[in-house]
Amino acid sequence: MDELRVQAAALVQRHPKDARLRRVGTSRAGLPMWLLSVGHGSRQVLVVAGPHANEPVGGATALRLAERALADPRLCEGADATWNLLLCLDPDGARRNEGWLSGPYTLGHYFRHFFRPGFREQPEWLPDGADCAALPETRALLDLQDELRPFFQCSLHGVDVGGGFVELTRELPGLAPRLAHTAARLGIPLELGPYDTLYWPTLGPAVYRIPPPRRADLAAAITEAAVESTWFHPHRYGTVTAVVEAPMWGVRAVGDASPSADADGALRAVSRTLRRDTRLLQALLTRIRPGLGTTADTASLLAPVDDYLLVCPGLADSWDPDTDTDDGTHPLPPLDTARLTALRISARRIALRTAGLLHQLVTRAGRDPSGALPDLERLIDAWCADYHDGYQARWIPVARQVEYQARVVLHAFQLAGRGAPVSRPGASAVGPAPAKAELPFE
Repeated sequence: MDELRVQAAALVQRHPKDARLRRVGTSRAGLPMWLLSVGHGSRQVLVVAGPHANEPVGGATALRLAERALADPRLCEGADATWNLLLCLDPDGARRNEGWLSGPYTLGHYFRHFFRPGFREQPEWLPDGADCAALPETRALLDLQDELRPFFQCSLHGVDVGGGFVELTRELPGLAPRLAHTAARLGIPLELGPYDTLYWPTLGPAVYRIPPPRRADLAAAITEAAVESTWFHPHRYGTVTAVVEAPMWGVRAVGDASPSADADGALRAVSRTLRRDTRLLQALLTRIRPGLGTTADTASLLAPVDDYLLVCPGLADSWDPDTDTDDGTHPLPPLDTARLTALRISARRIALRTAGLLHQLVTRAGRDPSGALPDLERLIDAWCADYHDGYQARWIPVARQVEYQARVVLHAFQLAGRGAPVSRPGASAVGPAPAKAELPFE
């Protein structure tokens, strides 16, 4: 976190005429939220890094985009654009992930130091609507959106295990082939059926349209994600939002569109495994909870544990072809190898995250009266080995993650800008966007 601000300040010092850095908010723990702006165009771009605490790549990508915009006049003057880069939306959560950020980059080290707050404490979501948003980080982003009225907004996310993909609030024709080309050039697997998008329209390989938001209960909100969010808030200004997901550990099978020989058998297996893992984790939580204190730190770790254990039974039922949920949920779409792999990875992810958080609850307490820590160690090791050996999950160097994400953002920026009106903050649209040449980075 501190390094991001230092690097942004150094960039402003090198380019005082074209770059500015200002504080736009304060986190719940009192950490500053910094906005780096580059250029002086009337058309605003808003890039949001660090929306999820465990997804740090976006901060480095934001700095890379700032450097590109300063180096290439076509991205600012030529496009009449100003790039506004929020360096981290959840600085408190990001600070809590610093235990794994310096390496070693192994799955076990990552999950033992993983942190992501409970759903209601994730600042992109608006579970009670924008008017009732209580988190100061959320309010800072909403105010920024209302101030800038961006024609293009990009939210920079990271997939811990899987592949890259893009989610859009409005179609950007031509993005899918550019995404495929970029991924192939950089050796990034694309995810052709991510769990997040299971019921969403597909706009092209690894490109999905986010459904309009709706009110939902907490379980549905966590698992379906088509709830009110800051992705849709600025649409009153004509904004198109792109959510760009970059993988940390890549899995090739998430891009395998071949048919499955026994999809129902695979679904039964993943549902059975998730139920078993949930029982193990619930039993461990029951053992651990009496020995925990009532500190704010403990509460922050328990909140996501409770969220995950809340949704697991419903997930297992919704995937099981032998379970008639009769609760109005959507039927599963056709499941090829890519989608089945994504479901298996998602089921393992939710169990591993829960185990990692339970591990931290015990180690931070400084004592283990229930003797749960050895059991947690064994589970984390076994489940990480399943990712590494069973799915061939391989670490993608950070520089490659950043370059991939930056290129995808620039492609989306160019496509979003074609014909987009100029919308100055506080004013109505005043004319078409200037024509732009193709970007030269591929």
